[in-house]
Amino acid sequence: MEDPWDFEFLSRIVEGLVSFLSEFVDDWTANDMRVAVFKILFSWLVLSLIAIHFAWKVYGNTVNDMYYRQGTGGQNGGTPDTAPHLSGWESASGDALKTHRE
Repeated sequence: MEDPWDFEFLSRIVEGLVSFLSEFVDDWTANDMRVAVFKILFSWLVLSLIAIHFAWKVYGNTVNDMYYRQGTGGQNGGTPDTAPHLSGWESASGDALKTHRE
């Protein structure tokens, strides 16, 4: 059996959403300066997102190929600076195979 407060909670959420949307529509149709600024900023945001989307469609593969270079060696496909069996610290010290002896 469902609790009665579940339906009441859901109805309050829907009522609040409808109230917010009706106030938003009233403000949207008003000839107010803050509404005009909001419309301009909102339009700029939507236009920027559309431009980013189309730019990514055109140049996305190029950017992706630049980041993940094709080839052997290195983490991203570049040539390694050291031998693959030595770490960077070992190859920089000169004598990589020295061990400590007492």
